[in-house]
Amino acid sequence: WTRKMIETERFLRIPEVCRIVGYSRASLYRLERQGDFPKRIKLGASATAWRLSDVRAWMDSRAEASA
Repeated sequence: WTRKMIETERFLRIPEVCRIVGYSRASLYRLERQGDFPKRIKLGASATAWRLSDVRAWMDSRAEASA
């Protein structure tokens, strides 16, 4: 990991992911089950999150697919 990667990589919880990608919670979970959205990472007993880099990569792939 480079210093820049460490500074920009972080975990995103569901409300922030919803705001970033513009989908509802239910839509994200459905896409994840279908294999069309990155998998959540278990952080603890009841906490999950997504990596920012995974969400960005998904967004980039969606942009490329629509071009």
